[in-house]
Amino acid sequence: MNVLLLNQCFYPDVVSTAQHLTDLAVGLAESGHRVTVIASDRGYDNSANRFPRRETWKGINIIRIPSLALGKSSRLRRALNFASFLAICSSRLLFLPRFDVVVALTSPPLISLLGALFVRVKGGKFFFWVMDLNPDEAIAAGWLQRDSLPAKFLSYCLGYSLRHSEKVIVLDRFMKQRLIEKGIAEEKLAVIAPWSHSDAVTYDSQGRLAFRSQHGLAEKFVVMYSGNHSPCHPLDTLLAAALKLSTRPNVAFCFVGGGSEQEKVKAYAQHHRLTNILILPYQPLDQLGASLSAADLQVVVMGDGFMGIVHPCKIYNILEIGAPVLYIGPANSHVVDLVSQLEDSELACSVRHGDIETVAEYLADAADKMRGRRSSAAMAMSSHFSKTNLLPQMIGILGSISKSALSTNEVVSETAAQSLF
Repeated sequence: MNVLLLNQCFYPDVVSTAQHLTDLAVGLAESGHRVTVIASDRGYDNSANRFPRRETWKGINIIRIPSLALGKSSRLRRALNFASFLAICSSRLLFLPRFDVVVALTSPPLISLLGALFVRVKGGKFFFWVMDLNPDEAIAAGWLQRDSLPAKFLSYCLGYSLRHSEKVIVLDRFMKQRLIEKGIAEEKLAVIAPWSHSDAVTYDSQGRLAFRSQHGLAEKFVVMYSGNHSPCHPLDTLLAAALKLSTRPNVAFCFVGGGSEQEKVKAYAQHHRLTNILILPYQPLDQLGASLSAADLQVVVMGDGFMGIVHPCKIYNILEIGAPVLYIGPANSHVVDLVSQLEDSELACSVRHGDIETVAEYLADAADKMRGRRSSAAMAMSSHFSKTNLLPQMIGILGSISKSALSTNEVVSETAAQSLF
């Protein structure tokens, strides 16, 4: 099978979509398939990081393309960055041959449209791996008005990608239901959670001690939020709890990762002169186990109104290391589905945004009782979401094309090419 993968982020970038797409690419290559990837030559969170334009890595042909890097300080700058990437990606696709399978993710928005159009013109099968849902996300965040022309245009583009996909891979039952409500047939949808990196992320007792020592956390009860700091995952309630607990010298809040909202965390800590907040960048995958293990409690956040639109996948690595979990978000979500199954309710707490008192009381109580505790139930549950279990399912979906389809040289007539829409 000759496979093309499309996404802004790929190896060696460390954001979640880069890691999951890298896993898929390596898995396909190891299964004997020919794999080509088109991605950005810049780091997603730090555009100063530059990667080689052309590279063959683990048998994967990587084509990295340039784009604008105007920063993320405004939605206009972000839109221009995305537009430049999509424009150059379009030009590169024009000169690529037919592929048996094309897989597009959702970074940047509309890259799935390029994948669908590419297959429509040159043949092959298109698969849409929905990591987040736009323009639904932009509308829920208040960045777009639902009835605005940009929102209608983006909705049309999303619909086109969905309708012309062989299969749509979604991350949870809520996202599946949202697409069914958009008119997508249930049999076209497959639910595969974004797997944990169980081969690289496990509980690491020595790494825990080293990380805590390195960052002055050795004697602290460490509350950690690790991952993307996004408006879709508002941290206001957690930050307010950190302020309430600022008189507790044994409790430290560690924010690890990046994203547009990390500056908000820094500004909050500076404004309130909080010494109990530590801010660190994304950790490389080979150090992620140590970083996550260093926490006594992990925090997962989902914004109200984002159910079925975004999917905080950090929960799967947290289950892998067995850390207690504090979830702040809507009462219905995939995170609630998971934490409600944990036998020791003391090691999992689910609260709503704005309930600062409950969060502060839970963390204060946890600091007195739960330092270093691990959940055996969480570790047992994690096997269902491991890369070993879920990656073969993903590859199986992509490989479901019959041999006859792979050997057929699909020819698109000029009339068909002119009626793409």
